[in-house]
Amino acid sequence: MVVASDAPLSILHVDDDGSFGELVQIYLERATEFDCTVRSVTSPDDALDVIRSDGDDIDCVVSDYRMPGTNGIELLRAVRETHPELPFLLFSGEETDDVAAEIVRAGVTDYLQKGYGTDQYTTLVRRVEHAVGSEGCFDADGSLELDAVGIVGPDDRFDHVDAGYASLYDYDAEEVEGKHWSALHPDDEVAHIRTHVLPVVRTGGKWTGQSTGLRADGSTFTESKLVTTLDDDRLLIAVSAIS
Repeated sequence: MVVASDAPLSILHVDDDGSFGELVQIYLERATEFDCTVRSVTSPDDALDVIRSDGDDIDCVVSDYRMPGTNGIELLRAVRETHPELPFLLFSGEETDDVAAEIVRAGVTDYLQKGYGTDQYTTLVRRVEHAVGSEGCFDADGSLELDAVGIVGPDDRFDHVDAGYASLYDYDAEEVEGKHWSALHPDDEVAHIRTHVLPVVRTGGKWTGQSTGLRADGSTFTESKLVTTLDDDRLLIAVSAIS
């Protein structure tokens, strides 16, 4: 997908490492996928000053997570007060497992973990392109209200779940980790997920909707769910039970 626009996209990048900010600016502005200009700042306060003065002209914010005195989630919340629909990506060195629940609850548009070499910038270009040209990975206002999070590895087994995720299915977290994702759904729901959900998320999209969960005792319940693919090809699944 190439984002069509008469004017270059305006991207605000926030990272307390100014040298890294210069690299991000170089790679984004040289990207052939779209025409953009990047403004780099080294503090959340400076970012908010830009948002307050020129926010209507900014198409996307790319921010680090851990910065002196605050973090990217706090910056996101401040941005949402005046620009609730502005795409906001976290580009951070934090392990995905450590921040997955927080980024879902906050309504981050997308999350990309910093890596080594130039591949990370190529991936960032794709994520920015997707964020400004579509709904992104998460609702901009965080309205899904999903607060139980699990991460499924390339082998289709859970790498990590939080306590809330496990408790929805009447397990402890350590009992779920290592299970195949299909163990938490009845057979007909497994078929639906394989046919209608996984093809969407495996091609870089997201899926949100209702599905049927299977508890440890064999009973079922209706769940609201978001499924999306992380940059390392694992799946992030956020769920809440519908009473």
